[in-house]
Amino acid sequence: MAFVSGPRQVGKTTTCRAVRRDAHYLDWDDQEDRRLILKGPKAVASALGLAQLREEPPVVVFDELHKHRRWKAFLKGLFDRYKEHARVVVTGSSRLDVYRRGGDSLMGRYLLYRMHPLSIGELLDPRGGDELVRPPRRLSARRFDVLWTHGGYPEPFTKADARFSTRWRQLRVQQLVREDVRDASRIQELGQLEVLATLLESGTARQLVYSKLARDVNISVDTARRWVATLASLHHGFLLRPWFRNVGKALRKEPKWFLRDWSGVRELGQRAETFVACHLLKAAELWTDLGFGDFELRYLRDKSKREIDFVMIRDRQPWFLVEVKVAETALSPHLGHFQQQVGAAHAFQVVLDLPFVAADCFTRSDPCVVPLRTLLSQLP
Repeated sequence: MAFVSGPRQVGKTTTCRAVRRDAHYLDWDDQEDRRLILKGPKAVASALGLAQLREEPPVVVFDELHKHRRWKAFLKGLFDRYKEHARVVVTGSSRLDVYRRGGDSLMGRYLLYRMHPLSIGELLDPRGGDELVRPPRRLSARRFDVLWTHGGYPEPFTKADARFSTRWRQLRVQQLVREDVRDASRIQELGQLEVLATLLESGTARQLVYSKLARDVNISVDTARRWVATLASLHHGFLLRPWFRNVGKALRKEPKWFLRDWSGVRELGQRAETFVACHLLKAAELWTDLGFGDFELRYLRDKSKREIDFVMIRDRQPWFLVEVKVAETALSPHLGHFQQQVGAAHAFQVVLDLPFVAADCFTRSDPCVVPLRTLLSQLP
């Protein structure tokens, strides 16, 4: 089976249904589909005609199935009995990689794929490829401006209308807090949670201080941690932890928070860093899901408060460093310092305002200044 996880309205259902025109689609939020699913695997198989001989097994898409209290048992029964007769896809706006943990009865029966909003690399080549990094390619100024201004979610990106994008962002956050949080957790204080979500929007690309969040929202520090984790599990944003060779030391440090949607971030530096963070996280998770290795995104910070915005970890070793600037082209001394300390193969100072250069930045091993459009065009 394929598990496809991603933010609300990122295009999971549309993409999965487009795999095959004759795909069967069952939505847990639809009452009739829910009644059929609750009858069990045999009833679903009968309704979809899985016993019939076909040239190719049909594709069956289950949307938001994790809301079913016994969804794992249902899928296990369906897969074990009908795995030769159907190709099963399971999608969810909550993180299926969270729901699948703990006594995972489905182990060995699925592969997880994580969808992200549109990126420069995907706009250049939606099909992807077998290369870890791609040759640099120029994205038109018009398409870059639309992506930068309206974000990577398909609907506001395709409409490219400022008023629509503003209203869309507001409705999406309201749905996340009022519906998704209610379905995925036992949080009752939704008004306070909305305040927390607003604070996190203005605090993107910044280090989280849970004690300050707790004071501002009038909740305990433990509750603040739990609520932030819930919003992250629902793809409102994501947490980045500092990288240390000592794993325990990294876990003790406060993480940085990034929104999944950079389009509403007003401060230019924060927007640029969030924009790059979303691209790098998408690359790390896609490389991992496609079997290129074990990738994760972190940041670097030492006792002297020197910091590098991002470090890409490949198979537990630093691969390349990224420092984000809006217009500064003078090379940061921190890049060379940290590259020497951690042994990363590459160190990039990524600059938003620099024009695209058709040169492969991964051929450089010394710290170098790279146009943002060049580096991100080489990522998936």
